[in-house]
Amino acid sequence: MAFLKTSRYFGLPTVEAPARSGRTVSAVTLRTPPPATGEPHRVQEEDRLDLIADRAYDDPTRFWRIADANSELEARRLIEPGREIDVPPTK
Repeated sequence: MAFLKTSRYFGLPTVEAPARSGRTVSAVTLRTPPPATGEPHRVQEEDRLDLIADRAYDDPTRFWRIADANSELEARRLIEPGREIDVPPTK
């Protein structure tokens, strides 16, 4: 498997596992999200995680850093207008 350098899965080891169908599939091992704190951001009506990431990192594909920094399991809830979310700093 090949992932972009900006992917949260870049550099993670992979494993081979049998699927129910009997064929072998490749999977990425589980990853532990890095501890992240960041600058608070009040979500506006038109916000999306990729737009926030583009403003914060000049790279909309790094939206996952914002998702990792917040404990919400349902991504749509992260962009509810008026909600305050953490936007971690660039590395």
